[in-house]
Amino acid sequence: MVPAPSHQRPQTDSTSIASDGQPRAADGHDVIEVRGARENNLRNVSVDIPKRRLTVFTGVSGSGKSSLVFGTVAAESQRLINETYTAFIQSFMAPVGRPDVDALRNLSAAIVVDQERMGANSRSTLGTATDAHAMLRIIFSRIGTPHIGASTCFSFNSAEGMCPRCEGLGRVSDIDVAQVVDVERSLNDGAITAPGFAVGSWYWQVMVHSGFVDPDAKVGDFTPDQWEDFLYKPLTKVKTDHGNLTYEGLITKVRRLYLAKDRESMQSHIREFVDRAVAFTACRDCGGTRLNAAALSSTIGGYDIAQCSAMQISDLAAFVRGIGDPSVGPLVDTLGGTLDSLVEIGLGYLSLDRESSTLSGGEAQRVKMVRHLGSSLTDVTYVFDEPTVGLHPHDIQRMNDLLLRLRDKGNTVLVVEHKPETIEIADHVVDLGPGAGRSGGQVCFTGDVAGLRASGSLTGRHLDHRARLRDKVREPYGQLPIAGADLHNLKDVSVDIPLGVLTVVTGVAGSGKSSLIHGSLPGREGVVVVDQSPIRGSRRSNPATYTGLLDPIRTAFARANNVKASLFSANSAGACPNCRGIGLVYTDLAMMAGVATICEECEGKRFTADVLTYRLRGRDISQVLNMSVAEARDFFTSGSARTILDRLTDVGLGYLGLGQPLTTLSGGERQRLKLAIRMAENGTTYVLDEPTTGLHLADVDQLLELLDRLVDHGNTVIVIEHHQAVMAHADWIIDLGPGAGDDGGQVVFTGTPADLVDTGDTLTARHLRAYVGGEGHPALG
Repeated sequence: MVPAPSHQRPQTDSTSIASDGQPRAADGHDVIEVRGARENNLRNVSVDIPKRRLTVFTGVSGSGKSSLVFGTVAAESQRLINETYTAFIQSFMAPVGRPDVDALRNLSAAIVVDQERMGANSRSTLGTATDAHAMLRIIFSRIGTPHIGASTCFSFNSAEGMCPRCEGLGRVSDIDVAQVVDVERSLNDGAITAPGFAVGSWYWQVMVHSGFVDPDAKVGDFTPDQWEDFLYKPLTKVKTDHGNLTYEGLITKVRRLYLAKDRESMQSHIREFVDRAVAFTACRDCGGTRLNAAALSSTIGGYDIAQCSAMQISDLAAFVRGIGDPSVGPLVDTLGGTLDSLVEIGLGYLSLDRESSTLSGGEAQRVKMVRHLGSSLTDVTYVFDEPTVGLHPHDIQRMNDLLLRLRDKGNTVLVVEHKPETIEIADHVVDLGPGAGRSGGQVCFTGDVAGLRASGSLTGRHLDHRARLRDKVREPYGQLPIAGADLHNLKDVSVDIPLGVLTVVTGVAGSGKSSLIHGSLPGREGVVVVDQSPIRGSRRSNPATYTGLLDPIRTAFARANNVKASLFSANSAGACPNCRGIGLVYTDLAMMAGVATICEECEGKRFTADVLTYRLRGRDISQVLNMSVAEARDFFTSGSARTILDRLTDVGLGYLGLGQPLTTLSGGERQRLKLAIRMAENGTTYVLDEPTTGLHLADVDQLLELLDRLVDHGNTVIVIEHHQAVMAHADWIIDLGPGAGDDGGQVVFTGTPADLVDTGDTLTARHLRAYVGGEGHPALG
């Protein structure tokens, strides 16, 4: 048995020791009782979760951890809280259905701190999301010189403070005319290449019949006046033989039609056009600061508010502490506390003017955590989804300390996690499995960490597992050069990436890894990038539609039954008319929250009764889409369907259902789904961004085998990664640092993992040395 961890709290008079060694409260309400949970793949799970303790939920991807923690405990807590509001207020809330569980007792209010991105609104920054910018604005409005007015005068989201030219966005858009017009053609020959302006369309007809230009002349032959009218003329009423028309120049109209819309709401082909045709440049009037001249004229200690917002947070914290004016003393203390918390949580390398949408999932989760550190609430249930995502081993101890601080304030902390460093600090562990999907959904172990090690479960067996350094690294056949990289915090970095081997790019969070790789390699010939950007799709999207697997399945059904293939698409001819192929009927209850119920006509099968009479080797289309990838792989033994299913199996997604909505997948599952698709491309260089996200310790070995196969087939694989097992398995390591933000941006080591362990003097070297040496995890200073 290992000694009791030093992080466990001492007993008080109000607790007693139960048979499992855990402290118990004397009031009898010491555990959250879960009885008969069946959400998603959970198999009638019953478990007690100790309150006011740190409980870590472990298990392979798809074992049911999120279904138990988020889909059952947190969801029911949120639903019960929502029921305390009036029906009118509930009508504005997202509906939360009751989870499929027999009983949940002793719940407390749950706060979910997840990895969801913080929105795509370009007006939202780290400063606005944390209220730090609001506090900074008030300080400037009180002691900034010259005094220019209230705090709104320093806000780029208010008319009083924003730059009038860019309207507070800090950038303006310029359209590349060459991407909109083919000057070698006439209007009648289709000179306009922007979406919506095809020959014969309404917009095209207005331009052709306006009389401002000759539709038969090559656009390149227009006179200067015609060119100006064609591209930039403002809204103008025109009388023509075809009636009264409202004309505006092409560029003017494109700006109004496409650039005024939120990018995420655009159709994919419009978004692709905008990305191709529009270039955003810093606003010349405000220099990208978003603010007007008056706001920028007021300073404190020689710095205006834009310069303060652009400072690295660790530097801004020091600047704020130096403000000695007693009239803003309480504000300075509060703002300083927020900034110090951001530094403590490992985000000191960011700045307040960083757009929220550019934060990674892990960074967004840590920003949300800051909101709760200073809260006076106690006896709250905090729920975290892999809080170590995106963290270097050096930073994980900081995160662990914050989790323990939340617990020590008297809160219940529930963490879904795979990293052994966080599992080690748990008061209690719930291990789910034994497998994934239909092979999971059961509790394999509950108890302390020592018990987990001795349990023989998959997690217990792998808790102390260590990947070994390669006996012999592969030899590269060439180099992929990066020269003079200076994006974000990179300091004129030049480095050669070896071809034909597995290279791991590492370094602490904010050291410049993503800036180096994503800022230098995408767009090069043969480079395939699989990043962490979310998958776009509707509630109709599923692995079968997203991967293209549905096409060969539909074709196989059509040939077997001599009917058209569109019958076997829930988005086409075969869809149930009652639910339109969704399988659910959404009902708006006016003042009440809307509800989703299984379609009575198709019983959730999504297709018409006639379509379900058609069979393929004894199965109808609904039964096939209800299969897991592994089951479908046995069903489709050849052809393109089997090829796609093999790729899904290779990336560890054999447990996914073919018809499972993409909205139910975790971030790691979505990334591996994208990887399965990109493997089909004829790329020679694969760039992966933290592919171990969401992977169980046992699954990491399977990922390493996949990376080996890609390299052994003649490809180059470049992985941005913190996981020591991936570092140890690499042929070559590029380590950035030495720190984060302004303290990073340099290559501090290049060479083999063995060289890094033997001679390296970086934070990564220190942790990799301890990892492969079996010394556990070093104390962090």
